[in-house]
Amino acid sequence: MSKPKEKAVILDKTAIERTLGRITHEILERNRGVEDLVFIGIRTGGVHLARRIAKKVREIENKEAPVGILDITLYRDDLGTKKKPSLRKTDIPFPITDKKVILVDDVLFTCRTIRAALDSLMDFGRPSLVQLAVLIDRGHKELPIRADYVGKNIPTSQKESVKVMLEEEGFDDRVVLAEDVN
Repeated sequence: MSKPKEKAVILDKTAIERTLGRITHEILERNRGVEDLVFIGIRTGGVHLARRIAKKVREIENKEAPVGILDITLYRDDLGTKKKPSLRKTDIPFPITDKKVILVDDVLFTCRTIRAALDSLMDFGRPSLVQLAVLIDRGHKELPIRADYVGKNIPTSQKESVKVMLEEEGFDDRVVLAEDVN
């Protein structure tokens, strides 16, 4: 497989911040504030986005919502088909039982990552509910899962990919649509 060719910038820094602001307001409205609300980001991009949303919650409500980190590597259904997996730390230093968990990821594609995240999450307790927030939903679902909060829907072909580039990873904030070049 060759290097993807960038086709278009879907969101720039300003648009990402505006989108996360809207998602934050939607979360607060649907959950009637921050009571029992916790954010858990799926490694890697979801963690950064969960932290940003929690920061916006603090700015809006003047209250803290805890943020956890979830590594789903051992729960993936393609574990045996890939090269040696890279395990990273899961860090959820608060109870999730009876909490409203907002699971955060950067891109929703086949939904297999979300299925793995839900399996992993249940090892930490029994939330009162789990809601999903994603920056980009690109379609191509293989499982009956949908996001509760979506920044932007981007229909893509199988040859295209969506790359979320964030400052926390050393990039300028932006989301790009790329196409594999053969």
